[in-house]
Amino acid sequence: MTFLFGVALILLLGVGAQWLAWQYNLPSILLLLVAGFLAGPVLGIIDPAVLQGEWVYPFVSISIGIILFEGGLNLRLSELREVGGPILNLITIGVLVTWFVGAGAVYVIEDFGLELSLLTGAILVVTGPTVIVPLLRQIRPEGRIGTVAKWEGITIDPVGAILATLVLEVILLLHEPSGASAGALEATLHVLKGLGIAIGASVVIGGAAAALIVYTLYRRLVPGFLHNPLTLTLLVAAFVGAEALQHEAGLLTATLMGVALANQSYVPVKQITEFKENLQVLLLGVLFVVLSARLDLATFEYVGGRTVLLIGVLIAFVRPLAVLLSCAGTKLSWREQAFLAWLAPRGIVAAAVASLFGFELQGLFPEAADALVPVVFLVIVGTVAVYGLTIGYVASWLGFADPNPEGVLFVGAEAWVQHIALALQELGVTVQLVDSNPDHVKRARARGLDADRADVLSEEILEELDLSGIGRLLITIPNDEVASLAALHLSEIFDVNDIFQLPARSDRRHTDGEVPEHLRGHLLFGTEASCTQLRDWLDHEHEVFVAELETALARDAFAERFGDEAFPMFILRGDQLIIFSEEVQRPQPDDRVVFLAPRTRMQDAEAVAVAGRGDSSVPVGEPGRGPR
Repeated sequence: MTFLFGVALILLLGVGAQWLAWQYNLPSILLLLVAGFLAGPVLGIIDPAVLQGEWVYPFVSISIGIILFEGGLNLRLSELREVGGPILNLITIGVLVTWFVGAGAVYVIEDFGLELSLLTGAILVVTGPTVIVPLLRQIRPEGRIGTVAKWEGITIDPVGAILATLVLEVILLLHEPSGASAGALEATLHVLKGLGIAIGASVVIGGAAAALIVYTLYRRLVPGFLHNPLTLTLLVAAFVGAEALQHEAGLLTATLMGVALANQSYVPVKQITEFKENLQVLLLGVLFVVLSARLDLATFEYVGGRTVLLIGVLIAFVRPLAVLLSCAGTKLSWREQAFLAWLAPRGIVAAAVASLFGFELQGLFPEAADALVPVVFLVIVGTVAVYGLTIGYVASWLGFADPNPEGVLFVGAEAWVQHIALALQELGVTVQLVDSNPDHVKRARARGLDADRADVLSEEILEELDLSGIGRLLITIPNDEVASLAALHLSEIFDVNDIFQLPARSDRRHTDGEVPEHLRGHLLFGTEASCTQLRDWLDHEHEVFVAELETALARDAFAERFGDEAFPMFILRGDQLIIFSEEVQRPQPDDRVVFLAPRTRMQDAEAVAVAGRGDSSVPVGEPGRGPR
């Protein structure tokens, strides 16, 4: 009963902490670590002894492999054409600099001794997709710098894990009775052998497993409902096979499997990607809660001001130095290098490897080994807190991102959509349009709008769109089925709460082709709006207006003030953009409401509003006039 209760509580804490992180825009790892630490060693709700069994490390290792596989599915080799050099330097030169300089910092500050300092430095090399990717999705940096950070974060995990494993094996070799006389040559050969086995096993086993998945799906040898279970089974089998040859080679195998599947053109992998993304969220929560809940409260007596100083050195000196030496001679600008220098939070691999190694080193360095785990965990908490809470502001200061993007991406660029987009743009909202019709795109560009010709359902659009400053998706194409597919496709980029879809017709509820509610975005502009209706209005007598309010107005009061035909679309509340949907929106004092109304009716209403209420209500874009 105790074990079942612990499992249920771990799942609850894992999901709940990530929900709270999303709700309050905080790094999820911080809350996961705090939740596990409080539930385990502090409050004792979860018995740490239950989490000390032999099942823990195999479960943790396989889970990390699944997470890295999902990360590999997001890597496109085409992205390397422009930034392959800096990425390669960061996972080679950058890793070596971080290892040696970081080990030196540990040696001086923590007084671990040379061997344990080298091992700790190797563990702290890794960053990881579990931290980097959510931060990148949150800030959406423009240009190539996001690609560099994503590739480094995903590929450095297996590289760092293998490095740390080889360092541990050399330490154990040198302390074996039969290996007491082993010299530098033998240790070097052992490292080279292990490295060769890890790379060879990963390429062969990972490539073979990926090829088997592609062949099976291409030949339709299994039904659709078995695609994801088959992929997961082969992934675990490949992971275990590589681990049997070289410890931690499974992580590299899983990553290469993901990359191989993502870059083949024989079978679609979107369904696999979505399944792994959902599984990753669950595993991430469970892993951090489990690893932090099994900590021993007594071991934290080894950490204090020295560890805080170590975190400061890693952030302020080691990472900038590694980026500087890695990017010297590349095409990355100083701003891009500065962004990378402020992005190196440690993640789940560092936590898992430290927990495992701390146990294996008990016989050699009992006191120092006890300090290894809490030091690494405190570094994880410190780096995640510093980078996670500040990277948005740093990206904004460097000109790469808006920390709170309120811009709008319109899918569809017909003339009436351009009219609304121009109104938002003139009010200071970042606007971008995408359409497959070249005439629509050409006319939109002629009107001064940022428009791109693209197929919204293509895989390439996820890589090609520059969404800096964009936070909302408005789908305005007159085909409900295609619009719903676009909402599902672009949900990889936009949060489900920021996706809005305008139905093709107002009478959609009475047609046989109605799209199910769970397959579309939120209803744009409410339940009565449609593409047909708005096109008809803007093609005739309607215009876009903006009104600055001095009092809060309900929907009925708004209609009474500006006429029954006034149709509200957006609210501008300071720098925030609020979109009218099926959820009731109530304008507040000092809000600016963007709405549609007949021009003839608003001329009379404007005179009454200005004279009687002291506010302005004028057509957006009219020469010499605009919102206050």
